[in-house]
Amino acid sequence: MPVKQVCCSVEVTLKVIGGRWKVLIIHHLLNGTMRFNELQRNLTGITHRTLSRQLREMEVHQLIVRNDFNEIPPRVEYSLSPLGHSLKAILLAMDEWGRKYPVAAE
Repeated sequence: MPVKQVCCSVEVTLKVIGGRWKVLIIHHLLNGTMRFNELQRNLTGITHRTLSRQLREMEVHQLIVRNDFNEIPPRVEYSLSPLGHSLKAILLAMDEWGRKYPVAAE
């Protein structure tokens, strides 16, 4: 099966941050480092499994940094990498657009 070629840079961006949860995870991590359970509490409706998968994908794409303290009980913290922080302007633009969107038109 041939590998699908990316046709534009917007598609690349959507491939990396697309989906329901990644943008919200980035939004919360813009405020600073968080532990797994903190993120899960702040992301109402996300399952443990989904959050784990999303964080792993974001780590592979180098958007976040996972810091495992190798302690008992386990302590793991997540923070944005410099590449993850570079998405701040995009998220702020999305926030501004969302505030102006006519919700009543749905």
